[in-house]
Amino acid sequence: MNIIKTIEDDFSWQSLADKALSGQCLTLEEGLKVLEADHDHILPLMQAAFQVRKHFYGKKVKLNMIINAKSGLCPEDCGYCSQSIVSTAPVKKYTLLDKDTLLAGAREAMSRKAGTYCIVASGKGPTAKELDQVVSAVKEIRETMPLKICACLGILKDDQARRLAEAGVHRYNHNLNTSKANYPSITTTHTYDQRVETVEQVKASGMSPCSGVIIGMGETNQEIVEMAFALRELDADSIPINFLNAIPGTPLENAGRTPAMKALKVLALFRFICPSKEIRVAGGREVNLRTLQPLSLYAANSLFVGDYLTTSGQEISTDHQIIEDLGFEIELNAL
Repeated sequence: MNIIKTIEDDFSWQSLADKALSGQCLTLEEGLKVLEADHDHILPLMQAAFQVRKHFYGKKVKLNMIINAKSGLCPEDCGYCSQSIVSTAPVKKYTLLDKDTLLAGAREAMSRKAGTYCIVASGKGPTAKELDQVVSAVKEIRETMPLKICACLGILKDDQARRLAEAGVHRYNHNLNTSKANYPSITTTHTYDQRVETVEQVKASGMSPCSGVIIGMGETNQEIVEMAFALRELDADSIPINFLNAIPGTPLENAGRTPAMKALKVLALFRFICPSKEIRVAGGREVNLRTLQPLSLYAANSLFVGDYLTTSGQEISTDHQIIEDLGFEIELNAL
């Protein structure tokens, strides 16, 4: 009896893969089934997700590297962030890095085999001077290195999005972070709708939209499914899935970690709902997935390598080794 039930459950995961590959969206009930799956079913679930991932991306892995181009000094009150005005975490605080430092970061990204270099700055949005600095650096990087550039500078105005696109920024990141219902409990200095509007501005400018989430901020399973639906509706090309790294000194310092098995189910869910999109295992993967990190690449096709904004990543050689041991391949110069 138990054997028959297992076969039926395995088939249900395959049916979700078939549905995703045919262009159909999962229902809320199907999404919840993924998140609430018994741990015993994790391998058939990840295998089903891998079929979708392999269809669109084969066994290639895109690598991205972040540079914290401006640290701290942020007037926003985001509860997860060590750089926010309400955080007491002891982080470095500095204004926007100069052009030479941004160029050096780009060279470091290339040495790590990262195809995309992400220039990230704290704050609600860039000042005119900051935008000029980023534009100047991006133009030189594009002229001298075979890198894709992603910028994450906060809420943009129409002309700012246009200038970044004209300078050669390929992609702009602005995460939804959490569900619309949960948003006021995480941030009060801007709204969920403002984030959606910025992503729409990015799309209108011709840049590729990158928008993702942070799992582990008090959201329900239904809200996680709703986040995936929202990003499908936004048509984000790249979806970073962050797992909260609860930093002492932030309002969410006691939030705890997402269990590794739950994290894998989240990644499978996003692959089923956004099948053709870049799904990136992003911040907090080392802390939350721990020894199960290799399994994440059966659903995800992208990683951040190196350190994050104010927290440390693992050794680059370890990430390269994971990819090699899986029989996967780094996709060089990939957007």
